[in-house]
Amino acid sequence: MIYILLIYLIAGAVLFFFQRKLLYFPTGKIPHAYETLTLENENETLKVIVLNSGREQALLYFGGNAETVVYNAADFITAFPLHTVYLLNYRGYGGSSGQPTEAGIFADALALFDKVQKKQERISVMGRSLGSGAATYLASKRPVEKMLLISPFDSIKSVAQNKFPIYPMFLLLKDKYDSIGRVKDISAKTIVLIAENDEVIPKKHSLRLISEFPPEQITVKTISDAGHNDISNKMEYYNHLKEFLNN
Repeated sequence: MIYILLIYLIAGAVLFFFQRKLLYFPTGKIPHAYETLTLENENETLKVIVLNSGREQALLYFGGNAETVVYNAADFITAFPLHTVYLLNYRGYGGSSGQPTEAGIFADALALFDKVQKKQERISVMGRSLGSGAATYLASKRPVEKMLLISPFDSIKSVAQNKFPIYPMFLLLKDKYDSIGRVKDISAKTIVLIAENDEVIPKKHSLRLISEFPPEQITVKTISDAGHNDISNKMEYYNHLKEFLNN
C-alpha cells in the first residue's frame, strides 16, 4: 500500500512540475515571405503574420498547442479575402520571445486586438483547440463581432480531469482556460466546428461549452469522418467558416 501511495505521489509531482511541457509544444520559426507585424507586450516580442493587408475587417487567429500557424496562410488568404487576417505566434512559438502561459497568451491576445482596432474596428476572432481558450477570453473582454471556434473545450481543467481522473486537477493546474465560465460575457455571434472523431478534445467537452450559449447566438456544425488534427482537411471546414463569416 505504501508503494502504491509513493508511486501516486511521485507521478502527481511529475504531472505538477512538468504540466506546461504537457500542455504547450512550441514550434520553431519557419522562413516565409508573408508580412509580419512585431507586437511588443510585457517585455516580450511577438511575431504576428499578416495576410490580405488593408481590408476593412479583421480576423485574429489563435492556433492549437502544437500548431505552426504560418502553415494556414495560403488557405486563409483564399478563404477569407474580405478580412485582413492576423496569425499570432504565441510566446515561444514561431520566433516570438518568452514562454507560453495562460496569462501571457491572454495578455497578448488583448494587446493584439487593441493594436488592430486602431486600423480596423470590425474584428472577428478564430480559435482552434487551445486557441479557442484565447478566443473566448478575448471575446469576453473586447467588442468582437464574430467568433469562430474549432474543437473547443469547456475548460482545460475539465479535459485534464477526464484524462487524469485520480488526481485533483483543479488543485494541480496552473493554466485552467475556463472558457465555459466566460460565455455569459460574450455577445459575439459564434460558430463551433466539431470533429466527429476528435481523439484529443472529447465531444462532450465541446458540447458543454455550446450548451451555455443562447441558441440564437450559436451555430454548431459537426464534420463527419474528421479527427482533431485533420478537420481542416475536409471541404466542409472552410465552407462553413466562410458562410458564417461573410453573412
